[in-house]
Amino acid sequence: MKIDLNLGDTQLILAECRANGLSRQQTAYILATALWETALTMKPVEEAFWLSEAWRQKNLRYYPWHGRGYVQITWEVNYLRAGKNLDMDLTTDPDSVMNPKVAVKILVRGCMEGWFTGKKLGDYVNKTKKDYVGARRVVNGTDKAEDIEDLAEQYEAEIGDAPAPVAAPSFLAALIAFIVSLFGKAKP
Repeated sequence: MKIDLNLGDTQLILAECRANGLSRQQTAYILATALWETALTMKPVEEAFWLSEAWRQKNLRYYPWHGRGYVQITWEVNYLRAGKNLDMDLTTDPDSVMNPKVAVKILVRGCMEGWFTGKKLGDYVNKTKKDYVGARRVVNGTDKAEDIEDLAEQYEAEIGDAPAPVAAPSFLAALIAFIVSLFGKAKP
């Protein structure tokens, strides 16, 4: 499969990873997870999206808290946890998880903070190790871990030359920029 950094919401996910200070390898793993969990669309999807709402209601014991988003968040307790961590109500309208701006926060922060299984991405992918197979435990046990590892390796190679996140300016630099914008550049 050819990795496409413009597929679906890939750029939104990249931006969220950068905003949260993730490394290239952590970003690659999150992108690979999203690609896999969204049936290769990089768009928030609803569990069993090819079937009807009536089917979900009849067959999913955790309905209406069935999988939604980039990582298929399920069960009411997980909607409550994500909502609390994001300071949002995700239970009045569970479909709110389908909003890309909400789903991307659940994806990135959930993986980094261990919301889904108690395992954190940093436990597997950090400055000293890169265990993409083990990192699958962050979202879903070891299901399809090798497939997702392969995708993560491809993403890592593809984003290797992507610009690094821009560091926030220091207070002093911001103050100087503000003063210069008010008075213009000094003339020699």
